[in-house]
Amino acid sequence: MRRRAADFRRPVRRRFAYWIWLLLGAFSLAGLVLFFLQHHYREYRVYRPFLERNAKVENSAKRLNFTEEILSVTSFSRQLSEQMVLAKAYVIIAKEHNNLHLAWELSSKIRSCQLLLSKAAMTGDPVTMEEAEPVIKSLSSLIFKAQDVHYDIATTIVMMKSYIQALEERANTATIQSTVFAQLSAEALPKSLHCLNVKLMTDWLKMTSRQKFSHKSRISPQLSDKNLYHFCIFSDNVLATSVVVNSTVINADHPKHLVFHIVTDGIIYGAMKAWFLSNDLKGATVEVQNIEEFHWLNESYSPIVKQLHSPESRAFYFGPYQGVNIEPKLQNPKFVSLLNHLRFYIPEIYPLLEKIVFLDDDVVVQKDLTPLFSLDLHGNVNGAVETCLEAFHRYYKYLNFSNSIISSKFDPQTCGWAFGLNIFDLGAWRKANVTAKYHYWQEQNADGTLWKLGTLPPALLSFYGLTEPLDRRWHVLGLGYDLNIDNRLIESAAVIHFNGNMKPWLKLAIGRYKPLWHRYINQSHPHLQDCATA
Repeated sequence: MRRRAADFRRPVRRRFAYWIWLLLGAFSLAGLVLFFLQHHYREYRVYRPFLERNAKVENSAKRLNFTEEILSVTSFSRQLSEQMVLAKAYVIIAKEHNNLHLAWELSSKIRSCQLLLSKAAMTGDPVTMEEAEPVIKSLSSLIFKAQDVHYDIATTIVMMKSYIQALEERANTATIQSTVFAQLSAEALPKSLHCLNVKLMTDWLKMTSRQKFSHKSRISPQLSDKNLYHFCIFSDNVLATSVVVNSTVINADHPKHLVFHIVTDGIIYGAMKAWFLSNDLKGATVEVQNIEEFHWLNESYSPIVKQLHSPESRAFYFGPYQGVNIEPKLQNPKFVSLLNHLRFYIPEIYPLLEKIVFLDDDVVVQKDLTPLFSLDLHGNVNGAVETCLEAFHRYYKYLNFSNSIISSKFDPQTCGWAFGLNIFDLGAWRKANVTAKYHYWQEQNADGTLWKLGTLPPALLSFYGLTEPLDRRWHVLGLGYDLNIDNRLIESAAVIHFNGNMKPWLKLAIGRYKPLWHRYINQSHPHLQDCATA
């Protein structure tokens, strides 16, 4: 019997424990549910305003398209905006006639219109008649008042036209003045460079023995050695030329195989000679010539010499400023400098050479340029980087295709190219008689109708069909005007070109690019230190 009673009690205890655990689990689950409900209710209270606002925006977007509303002929929003535009015109006229009270009243009603329109745009509810009617009535009465004091529509149109014309004239004048001032800044020689020229010229006048040596060096065999690499630079800027030469030498694999042919004018000749005689160029050869000793380059042979010496040309460059119709950059003295046109006479200047690289004085060389001499030009005369990847740099941008002489012989969509780094096959040049072509086009443009000024337009005509495109990495342009050239493009370039007004030796140079030029200046030169201090 005892065993049976014990056996009976064990299942009762087990059932009791089971129900206890079940109740505990239910209470725990209820607690968790209550906790989550409270937590989500708090979140709902926090985010409720945002949800309601989003719902409002969505509903308003469904209710009203404000663009369609303001364009609708029957909407009050359209009437308010039209009244507001007319009122703004009368505000200007009222102020011109010193009627400040009327101008203030109109401005007040304009603000009321703006508030109604902005409210409609924000809430998505169209402007109602009750809201718009008082504003439209009061604004209409003010407009009638303006008409009563002779501000009618005809007067409004005349006044607005004269006002717009005056603003345009002021804007044009400001644009021309800024362009002229920028051009003057670009043309002006900094005091430090002028100081350097004076000091170098003084040195040259003292170098009597060096002067005799320089005359003998003109017959050096390196100057015509076809196994060496020849470069020509035509410039009257000593420091700029020194950077071109120095950067080419530093980045060359074999500097002793380089020959530089520099041509300058009679004023800078002594300073240029003194600089290169006093600087180490790692064994490279430098020849400096004076353009005034090129007696063969005269008016009877060269049309450009005749044109530059004509009274009309002298008056254009050196006479009083004639008016706003002349593009300021075309009055840059570089166009009247024969040095700028000397590039078309390279075969005559160097009759014993077969290949030569032309470099402008505003470039910096970053890689060895000797591989240029082994490039296959496929029988062409000029190897150059094309510029039609840039905006509008095609023939029609440089030449007057309304003239039948141009339009009958050239394709306006032909890709332009750049001076600054050019490899010339002088044998092919002589064979194609490019200089004679240049003379022909200069004579055709004696009246300036085919192109304005400069050397690139006649070059595009003279080298037409004779130019071999080079890889763009040989010559990257724009560092004198473009603020946003990709650094990777600059780093990969063999030559970077500071074409434009912001030359690296000027204060208005682009600061980001200045170090690329300054690092090739011989800062240890005593004259540079003295002139910088002065």
